[in-house]
Amino acid sequence: MKRIAIALLVAGLAGMTLFAAAPEVIEEIVAVVNDDIITLSEFKQQFDLQVQQLRAANLPQDQYDKQYRLLKSELLNAMITEVLLLQQAREKNINVSEELKNNIAGIKKENNFSSDEDLRRAVEQQGIPYDTWLKQFEDTLLKRALMISEVYRSIVLDDSEVVQYYKQHPQEFTVPAEFKLGAIYLATSGRTAEDVEALKAEISGKLKSGAAFGDVAAQMSDSPLKEAKGELGIFKKQELDPILVQAAEKTKAGEISPWVETKNGWYLLKVEEKRDSYLRTFDAVRSDVQNKLLEEKRQKKSEEYIASLRAQSFIKVLNPNPLGF
Repeated sequence: MKRIAIALLVAGLAGMTLFAAAPEVIEEIVAVVNDDIITLSEFKQQFDLQVQQLRAANLPQDQYDKQYRLLKSELLNAMITEVLLLQQAREKNINVSEELKNNIAGIKKENNFSSDEDLRRAVEQQGIPYDTWLKQFEDTLLKRALMISEVYRSIVLDDSEVVQYYKQHPQEFTVPAEFKLGAIYLATSGRTAEDVEALKAEISGKLKSGAAFGDVAAQMSDSPLKEAKGELGIFKKQELDPILVQAAEKTKAGEISPWVETKNGWYLLKVEEKRDSYLRTFDAVRSDVQNKLLEEKRQKKSEEYIASLRAQSFIKVLNPNPLGF
């Protein structure tokens, strides 16, 4: 962001533009953040870059639209926060030049780039000017270094907090029951009740005579279980139709259930395996709980830190709708 004297801002920014001696508009100012400004061109550049990255993500249209609306509404606020953090990094003389150098070297090695020019070409092939990408990379490292220094280092997590969370949230660490199932499926659409009953009886007869479940499924089941030779798969309890869950729970592993009617047709289930629900041990989930609680604390402390920076700063939004739509 461009830096200007705060006195000049207060005295001369009653409107939304800066003027030279001639009446020519030099640049429109979107927001003032202490002694920095966010210009319209900077805002539009950042917006265009993020829209480009959003398009490259190939999201479903509804998710893309949601993220696009969020970007429009939140980008200016995010840019103001970034300016505040970079100002603090400058004030504290944080230097990440060596870290940036090492990161660039790592990227080149990981992607088999033999020179800086190879990296530059690869970045610009993504539609991002290399100098812009490099500046964003450096700014990201500066913000991270600031947050580590001013926020994260002060966070303490006691073992008692980890144990307490585990005890109070057993549902998060409970592995649900699973069933490995085979199935023969008969659709009712296009068949009379008598036809369905006749097919059910014929299938049951073949199985009682010793025919292999997969062979009967391949011969007499409707699609898609016909092609799968009766292999339905492994399911957690909540992933199955409750009617099928009831049948599976009443059937021992290795046995075949009675015929079960659902809204889509009739099923004959073979319970290949049953895996009971169980609570994972504390030792198995300790690191997951620690990471979760640390992330929650980091998020809370980060929000508090940014709020304090805003409270201590001069922030004036001159154009709350830079895109004009």
